[in-house]
Amino acid sequence: MDTRLLSRQLVRALRGRRSQTALSRRLGYRSNVVYMWESGRRDPSASELFRLLARTGRDPRTAWRRFAVRLAEVDLTTPAGIAALLEQLRGQARIVDVADRAGVSRYTVSRWLRGLTEPRLSELLTLVDVLTLRVVDLVAEMVPPGSVPVVAAAWRELETRREVAFAHPWSQAILRQIETVAYRRLRRHRAGWLAERLGLTPAEEAASLEALLGAGLVRWDGERYETAPVAVDTSLATEAQRRQLRLHWADVGRAHIAEGADGLYSWAVVAVSREDYEALRALHVRYMQSLRQLVEASSPSEVVAVANVQLFSLGPPAGG
Repeated sequence: MDTRLLSRQLVRALRGRRSQTALSRRLGYRSNVVYMWESGRRDPSASELFRLLARTGRDPRTAWRRFAVRLAEVDLTTPAGIAALLEQLRGQARIVDVADRAGVSRYTVSRWLRGLTEPRLSELLTLVDVLTLRVVDLVAEMVPPGSVPVVAAAWRELETRREVAFAHPWSQAILRQIETVAYRRLRRHRAGWLAERLGLTPAEEAASLEALLGAGLVRWDGERYETAPVAVDTSLATEAQRRQLRLHWADVGRAHIAEGADGLYSWAVVAVSREDYEALRALHVRYMQSLRQLVEASSPSEVVAVANVQLFSLGPPAGG
């Protein structure tokens, strides 16, 4: 994605009906800096994006509410805040890997993470893209995605792909199985092979593949299916839709336990302080973030697995 163009269009969408001059003054500039940003003559710093969000009546931290980062004590309008955000987005990824994927030097990434310098807005968008594959979702948290031409079509595609995930829950497992070495070694796709591996019916396999093809999540190369490199985040769906998927995978786990299938099925019923319960919640988030990053870097793909991690209070909510 052209993140320089995205940077310009995002600023324009955030400006709304305000004039460039008026918004520049509201940001504390005497010159028409917003014009420079929108024309591409200058690229705002990452922290300028969050100053812009704040000055246009938005909470800078709200944009990250679905990205498994904790920003309660972080001021994103400062270089130090940007460094803290980047450190959380990086997770366990090595600096050299982040630099390679973002197309910058290790020295540059190291300085960003230490808060000695900060990335420009286009560089921040590139980092989000390579670290999470969810830059379109980030834009959608800040402005209506249709107001940013460079991501409008991609947003419509993501919405279609999310619908597939809810209508055909097993489609996500089908995708992962297609990525495995065992499937790629097949001379030609064989109907029923995926279903047999995953414990599905042939009808479930066929319906999922048809939906995945229609959404552009897989393509046919003449011999077998191939997956498209895209992240389908379901956190932007309705609560009812998310509950549907949680129940589906919880039921799959229950069935495996009932069958005595191989796996790790652990639990711990504990009594902790409110403070430590919040620490457990933070640990849960960090675990899922580390899991995603490990999976992204893992090669070759040999095993399709479900990580169904639960943490919930059995008592009344805080203050109850």
